[in-house]
Amino acid sequence: MSHAPDVPEAGSDAPNLDFAGTTPYEDYVQADVLTHLQHPRSDDPGEMVFLVTTQVMELWFTVLVHEWETASRALREDRIPVAIDALKRSGHELEALNASWTPLGRLTPAQFNSYRAALGEGSGFQSAMYRRMEFLLGDKSSSMLVPHRGAPRVHAELEKALQEPSLYDEVLRLLARRGLPVPAEVLDRDLSRRYEPSPAVEEVWAGIYGRPDQHTELVRLGEALTDVGELVWRWRNDHLVATRRAMGSKTGTGGSAGVAWLEKRAAKNVFPELWTARSHV
Repeated sequence: MSHAPDVPEAGSDAPNLDFAGTTPYEDYVQADVLTHLQHPRSDDPGEMVFLVTTQVMELWFTVLVHEWETASRALREDRIPVAIDALKRSGHELEALNASWTPLGRLTPAQFNSYRAALGEGSGFQSAMYRRMEFLLGDKSSSMLVPHRGAPRVHAELEKALQEPSLYDEVLRLLARRGLPVPAEVLDRDLSRRYEPSPAVEEVWAGIYGRPDQHTELVRLGEALTDVGELVWRWRNDHLVATRRAMGSKTGTGGSAGVAWLEKRAAKNVFPELWTARSHV
């Protein structure tokens, strides 16, 4: 009896199943690579979920960096619609990223402890792609390059991102080119340092939102940024809640302050004047 696969007849509606090498799907998606990157370090079955979810988060970080770099480039070129499209896409992607907490958000301390030791000194704050994401949001710190000194390519990419304008810097430069009074000390600030809120920038946004008929495109840009800022805030809070449930106030992996550190992060808004300006409209 023959065991050769059935080959669809010519003209049938069945998909092509006969390929000389790997499938075109595999060539494009590299699924075999992705599905063999999981190497649990404990015997606990729950570690696989933790590992895969973390890897999925890294992929979403990569997409978000791509979108925000696309938006930044478009803003430099005064192509606001292109920037808004990228920001809107990133909003959907942030929703998917935030949903990644669902498999981990109900971990009990005992469940997390069953494989926590497998992480060793590993911690999410060591993620280079997440750091690039934070740098694009204006939350910069040269000290966050230190963990990556042993990886020259990664370190160089982070150093470049540290010195370049953030997404919000590009927005403020655009507003200045539109004739709005963004202060020189904001435009000419040290880009390697964390962005600090400016009362003058708050006033600029209040003026934009107070006269929407005159600034229709800029209001759309502001709202796209606000959507991103809200979803980033939700990400930080979901991270905080998941950590509280899994480990309480214990020291975090990698020696971080755990919940205390996450609470400080969750209390901060990105694009701060877009939030505070609303009180003055």
